[in-house]
Amino acid sequence: MRRAMDEQTTDSAAILTVNAGSSSLRLDLVQGGSVLDSAHAERAADPGSAREELSAFLGGHFDRDVRAVAHRLVHGGDLVRAPAVADDETVSALHGLTSLAPLHLPPALALLDAAREQLPAVPHVLCPDTAFHSGLPDAAAVHPLPAEWRKRHGLRRYGFHGLSYAWAADRVADLLGRPLAELDLVLAHLGGGCSVSAVSGGRSLDTSMGFTPLDGLPMSKRSGSVDPGMLVWLLSEGHLSVAELGEGLERRSGLLGLSDGLSGDTRDLVAAEREGNDAAALALDVFAHRVSREIAAAATSLRRIDALVFTGEIGWDQPEVREAVCARLGLLGVLPPVRGNRRDDGPVSAPGAAVPVLVVQVREELQLARECLAVLAGTGS
Repeated sequence: MRRAMDEQTTDSAAILTVNAGSSSLRLDLVQGGSVLDSAHAERAADPGSAREELSAFLGGHFDRDVRAVAHRLVHGGDLVRAPAVADDETVSALHGLTSLAPLHLPPALALLDAAREQLPAVPHVLCPDTAFHSGLPDAAAVHPLPAEWRKRHGLRRYGFHGLSYAWAADRVADLLGRPLAELDLVLAHLGGGCSVSAVSGGRSLDTSMGFTPLDGLPMSKRSGSVDPGMLVWLLSEGHLSVAELGEGLERRSGLLGLSDGLSGDTRDLVAAEREGNDAAALALDVFAHRVSREIAAAATSLRRIDALVFTGEIGWDQPEVREAVCARLGLLGVLPPVRGNRRDDGPVSAPGAAVPVLVVQVREELQLARECLAVLAGTGS
């Protein structure tokens, strides 16, 4: 599939990919499967900054024919379940879904509005991170909640990081020299946001994030899963307001909270642990414990594990974390990696390992371009 999709990227026109994170934004111009230029800012976009960033980036490429714009959409709810061309009705409805991903959707929609304003003559394709998980089996997707709640509010496991997983799974098939349809993989996307997914034959069978991107693993600043009874207690006893609870879970928890406010960046925490900082050591230990536990849980959805794959900024670039996670997975036949970081995608485990451990660099911009071109091919655009 990867080679077939790459053949579609040989068009002389470029695809502008727009990726809004919770505290960053990235613009890439992709043509022929390669990135021509990029712009990256470490801040969330608002309507003003979105217009400025796009205008500045496009101003440097006024002579370039932009065929379409591909927008990463973290959460499309039930409204956008697969990549699709944006229209006025859909965009308006998406503005009503921002509470599903309050850190991600507002900046993404600010960039979408600005891009449609500045490039009105080209298609704008919405590429939801949830699409990769849209076929989750009911056993994994359905939450054990009252049926009337689930039906009325659309409560289910959506899953996220789908663009990252789609790229990584395809890349691993190439690296192993095996068809993706034959592979059972556990993939861990570890970065500012973190999740784990079980993928069989290119299909997601389970994933750790649920209805929102707050679920699952501890993250840089987000809590991940915690006891819902504890949250009910904090609210019902008046210890925290809803606003205080939301702000604390989204922005002051995870690695940042575990390290007593030291940092949400594993690079800082690894350095601090070496200097004897107990809070940093605790944060890293809890993180490795939770990641390994989620990997083991994901493995129960598979027939076997053909490879364990690390991606995301931490997964790609933090060998100490990979080693700590793998050291806890001996029961699954996973051994600690024998090499540190690589300059390219590939194995970090010993040759002939029973369960190969691989690292794959995040390339969401290339996956966005692929999905955009597939939609355009289907619509005849």
